[in-house]
Amino acid sequence: MIFAPMLDLLGAQPALFTSIAAVFGLLVGSFLNVVIHRLPLMMQREWHEQCAWINGETLVESKAYNLVIPRSACPKCDHLITWYENIPVLSWLVLRGRCSSCGTPISRRYPLVEILTGVLFGYAAWRWGVEIKTPFVWGLLASLVALAFIDLDTQLLPDSVTLPLAWVGLLVNLNGLFCPLDQAVIGAVAGYLTLWSIYHLFKVLTGKEGMGFGDFKLLAALGAWLGWKMLLPIVLAASLAGALIGIVMITFAGRDRSKPMPFGPWLALGGLIALFWGDGLLQFWLGTSGVA
Repeated sequence: MIFAPMLDLLGAQPALFTSIAAVFGLLVGSFLNVVIHRLPLMMQREWHEQCAWINGETLVESKAYNLVIPRSACPKCDHLITWYENIPVLSWLVLRGRCSSCGTPISRRYPLVEILTGVLFGYAAWRWGVEIKTPFVWGLLASLVALAFIDLDTQLLPDSVTLPLAWVGLLVNLNGLFCPLDQAVIGAVAGYLTLWSIYHLFKVLTGKEGMGFGDFKLLAALGAWLGWKMLLPIVLAASLAGALIGIVMITFAGRDRSKPMPFGPWLALGGLIALFWGDGLLQFWLGTSGVA
């Protein structure tokens, strides 16, 4: 196998593999910024086209708009972003967080997403090394980062990400890569039904909708990847993080109590915790509770 010597070298040099993975994560994070920005807009365009078709309106031909076309540009002056202005983190620092043409501020979220993805990829490489599991972990991490920030921006969790994520989770566990297949199937079903039940109970008691259907699908996807045993740690971590952040924002940032908060980012955080430390947390809980 042509790549065998390279894989052996990386396997023998954990620091090198971790560094390469972190740089790769920075590049993936740069692409995730495009996904986070464009995917909701692509969904809106699709909804408008569907509404026009249903209403019998003539569809106006529009320019192609997807994750690749058109080239990235400044939203204010339409300055096309050159390759050297698109180097993860470094370009933002050199440009001092502003467009090189008109000086419009560039959100700090762009380098944040890149750094976060780089750190997660690097940690996963250090944790699991050169194993078949590692690239699948990277795929899960990238999906969770994208979903978390899309939900923060738009309170949407796109089916085009959550549903394939669930199916891939079941497929990778055909041979028990993350958990036995039966646990993955039960995890997907139980993950969806757990939040579905909470949603309907809350609606019956208050007459309000407490969360969106995308949250059900995201928890189902996490259950498909990590198994039903991880659902409780995920939900507990997500609920605790969401409650703490909500209290802080209401108390110190003056957030309106009636304004809904997205739950997807906290589910993603719970998924990360379960992925990296879930087994240890379960063993600790079983030990302290006296369960054999």
